[in-house]
Amino acid sequence: MDEVTRFRAALVAWAAGGAAAEAAAVRARRLTDGVRTIVLVEGGSDQAALEALAARHGRDLGAEGVAVVPLGGATNIGRFLDVCGPPGLGLPLAGLCDIGEERHFRRHLERVGLGSGLTRAGLEALGFHVCVADLEDELIRALGPEGVQQVIEAQGETRSFRTFQGQPAQRERPVEHQLRRFMGTHSGRKALYARALVTHLPPARVPRPLERLLSHV
Repeated sequence: MDEVTRFRAALVAWAAGGAAAEAAAVRARRLTDGVRTIVLVEGGSDQAALEALAARHGRDLGAEGVAVVPLGGATNIGRFLDVCGPPGLGLPLAGLCDIGEERHFRRHLERVGLGSGLTRAGLEALGFHVCVADLEDELIRALGPEGVQQVIEAQGETRSFRTFQGQPAQRERPVEHQLRRFMGTHSGRKALYARALVTHLPPARVPRPLERLLSHV
């Protein structure tokens, strides 16, 4: 396990609190020399997409000292900012969130002293970018429904997707909605498709939030 991976695990344990938090904080502090920037993202699929895009550009974020840390949900942003932002480690930060969670990020960034009256442009200047409506939606719009279904076929899941489309709750929904819901039906599927969709995207169609985040770090 490399230093950035160990740092990420220690940071997650520290932010979780409880009896193990103090020891995790000590471990995280010992590993900060290998960390240049912390990127806070909502979940594992965001991490997978960013790392896949970096790989397309010949970059290894971990080797560069960029720790991409899934929050386990946007509402945890406050705890992570407390441990890795100005009140804690004080390391450079960046991030990615869904538009519905933007308010949580803005409020806590302001609370820890990283801005005041932050606008969308202000968030971007800090390195925090917002997906509309979420990363899956951004990727589906970028590649198009037909392109996404080609990726599903390449994963050997076309039959599963057709079965899903035939469910009563899905039959009348737009295909874009069906695709988003399908990606979230099994554990690990969001991350699988985040990585696969990024890999298949033409360079000119990479979603702006993802592209700008990678450029920032």
